[in-house]
Amino acid sequence: MGAGSFRAEGARWAVATPHALATEAGARAFGEGGNAADAALAAAAVLAVAYPHQCGVGGDLFALVRDPDGKVVAINASGAAPLGIDVEAVRAAGGGRMPERGPLTITVPGAASGWAALHRHARLPFARAFVEAIALAEEGVAVAGSVGRSIERNLELILADPGLAAVFAPAGRALRTGERLVQPALARTLHAIAEGGAEVLYRGEVGERLVAGLRSRGSPIAPEDLRAHEAELDSALAARYRDLDVLVAPPNSQGFVLLEILLAIQHLGIDPDPVGPDVALLAEVCRAASIDRDRHNADPRRVRVQLGNLLDDGHIAALCDEVRGTGSAIGPGAGGAARASRPSGDGDTVAVVAADADGWAVSLIQSLWSGWGAGILEPTTGILLHDRGNCFSLDPASPNALEPGKRPAHTLTPALVAHEGRFAAALGTRGGGGQPQILAHLLARVVDLGMDPAEAIAAPRWLVHGMDVGRTDRHLLAESDAPPAALAALEAAGFDLVRLPPRSEDVGHAHLILAAEAGFVAAADPRSDGAASAG
Repeated sequence: MGAGSFRAEGARWAVATPHALATEAGARAFGEGGNAADAALAAAAVLAVAYPHQCGVGGDLFALVRDPDGKVVAINASGAAPLGIDVEAVRAAGGGRMPERGPLTITVPGAASGWAALHRHARLPFARAFVEAIALAEEGVAVAGSVGRSIERNLELILADPGLAAVFAPAGRALRTGERLVQPALARTLHAIAEGGAEVLYRGEVGERLVAGLRSRGSPIAPEDLRAHEAELDSALAARYRDLDVLVAPPNSQGFVLLEILLAIQHLGIDPDPVGPDVALLAEVCRAASIDRDRHNADPRRVRVQLGNLLDDGHIAALCDEVRGTGSAIGPGAGGAARASRPSGDGDTVAVVAADADGWAVSLIQSLWSGWGAGILEPTTGILLHDRGNCFSLDPASPNALEPGKRPAHTLTPALVAHEGRFAAALGTRGGGGQPQILAHLLARVVDLGMDPAEAIAAPRWLVHGMDVGRTDRHLLAESDAPPAALAALEAAGFDLVRLPPRSEDVGHAHLILAAEAGFVAAADPRSDGAASAG
């Protein structure tokens, strides 16, 4: 295993994640007769322990699952705002904007329901998926590099919350990379979920304790909010890129933005190389698609999202006209969307990809949104809560306006690729609002440029608006080892460049599995603590 591509002649399975122990757990599930769903589930559970600054029981989850017949199911395990949320109180608390963190940003955590939904496609017992995660929480896990850096950057936030401080800064001193992180309360919660299923959180004793602890901190979340939550299953959204079918999760995921970017590349006939001669035009495409997301993405249970229109030829042509500066159908505004962001290098998300020779494939993403989520760890359950409510808008004209019982527009963008009806690739990344851009970069490098997966992932990246959502300026993060000509072209096009060190976490952790003639090729991002494995 390692951060580079992992090949195995005749490989019958592959898995890649941002933490080596999670990859090992996925590989072990395959070794015990499990399929890609078992591997992804075991890896996701370990990440909830080993990468707690980015994901966990208190966050959300989206996944795509492909079965041996080629059917792809989208799992939407995102939670809604509490039924008792007071929009005006939220407005006052945030000075007219959504607060960045704190109790009023906590929506129902959906990840556990996503694990249960994923397990419907698995072979091994549900409890088996949590064996490694529970042991790591009980006995301790070495603080990974990303976790240690994030603790150091966010020590003030961690010390301000008794639950976080007790776990990540015991005796007032921050845990450092390589030191032992022990999470006994989380171990008990994971054990309860393993034995009793997700129901123990949404309709059982774990949920009751969680609600009591959060309400004591000022959250309006109530038992009925947990009881009302269920993961939803939907059809994947697809579009054609070259001779491939690219599949994503439908709204409230931003997956359609990836499809818009790919369709615009084809419509414009531009060179898709992310650091090639058309880099500035490609950045304009990404910016326009991001603005379009903020105009349209919302909870489809509350707002009609015109998906057919967003991906039809006319809309893509209008978006391309805007990119060229010859039209106004898309417009420069963000439709009243919230502007959500997080501290540099932190957050927000982990991606897991897994595939097997029987035809199962999974792209799974789970998240806390900001690094350390809402900044609240409920001590009796060990659950660190996300701040996904920060993604709502307080503009009543926005489709993503905050409402009780409504899910926020979401950044999580799992993706699968098929070729002539057969599995071709599974990919996913962290990166907030930039996830579709990162995935577009990967597809261009693998499909159009013929790069090896590890080479494609490690290559320099840039992101318009970084990880932010709701920005309409020309802010762009770029790794400094990108070709000077590409950086100069972006600056000449009027982008406000922030140069990052090579292989910066600010441009995400991406992972990729490709189907090959002799099995699978898997790669994990060297920007993470991850690994890929195939066997």
